[in-house]
Amino acid sequence: MKKTIAILLLFISIITHAQSVRKYSNEFMNIGVDAAALGMSNAVTSFTGDVNSGYWNPAGLLKIEDSEAALMHASYFANIAQYDYAAYAKKIDDRSAWGISLIRFGVDDILNTTQLIDSEGNIDYNRISLFSTADYGFTFSYARRPTLIEGLQYGVNAKVIRRVIGDFASSWGFGFDFGLQYESNDWHYGVMLRDITTTYNIWAIDEDKYNEIKDAVAGQNQEPPESTEITFPKAQLGVSKKFDFHYDYTLLAAVNLNMQFAQTNDIISNSAFSIDPALGLEFGYTDLVFLRAGVGNFQNVEQIDGSTKVNFQPNIGLGFKYKGIQVDYALTDLGDQSAALYSNIFSVKVDLSIFR
Repeated sequence: MKKTIAILLLFISIITHAQSVRKYSNEFMNIGVDAAALGMSNAVTSFTGDVNSGYWNPAGLLKIEDSEAALMHASYFANIAQYDYAAYAKKIDDRSAWGISLIRFGVDDILNTTQLIDSEGNIDYNRISLFSTADYGFTFSYARRPTLIEGLQYGVNAKVIRRVIGDFASSWGFGFDFGLQYESNDWHYGVMLRDITTTYNIWAIDEDKYNEIKDAVAGQNQEPPESTEITFPKAQLGVSKKFDFHYDYTLLAAVNLNMQFAQTNDIISNSAFSIDPALGLEFGYTDLVFLRAGVGNFQNVEQIDGSTKVNFQPNIGLGFKYKGIQVDYALTDLGDQSAALYSNIFSVKVDLSIFR
């Protein structure tokens, strides 16, 4: 019983404590969207060019011919957590496009046992209630192709973050992303800068709820947590090229360098920054059937004996496209080579012009 209350108190304290910059704030926004991209280990910064570009690199929205919509659902931690995504994008003219997207990562029906023991020390199971915790990310994207440099296009994201922990605490956050894509001699290059201004989350804590639980564990009173959380900028650099074979077959090869401006367990890391490379391949047949594979999330993991082992995350995926409707599937962490749990991801993308 005391362990349950202590875990809940610790959870709330960790989520809301800030003022100093964190490495892992708003991590639900880094999971990724679109089974096609996840099957290629997210190495899509340089060539993404559909409705999902609002997430991966807003500059790619300019490749949309008319308007598109996308949906994705995934379950994590043995179906305890649900991850959902929806997006819409539309071309404005030959040089501009816009899009919107919504991400939700939530855990529902969590047992609240903080009131399980009444004031007289009796256990009353009728005092157990349920609450949910959910993170929301709403993004508005705009892309533009300048007239001065041929092959260059850029995009901007404006993000609103909403995080809710039952009745205990909630926050609002705001931030911006900036992306570039450049094409030359069939080579594609991309840069995505996430949270370029840093993303601030301002937490509001229900004082009444906090006062109810702060003394739940004798001798372990919790101090009021800080109310500001800051997300550090990140950068993705990508390059890719598509090869055509006998008109019917294609092979898309892409590489990403995912950079954080902090020291982590990435295989390239120092006190100033760290880099995690990712490689993705997509084999296509007549733009109808796609087979994908990728590897990424390379991490230096310390073993029990003190040695270091490099872990990585392999992924595979399939895709089918017919008359503007594309259905994709990805199996992440194939073979359990990383600390991440494998997941089955499904997504669908629709070219809305087929209904006109």
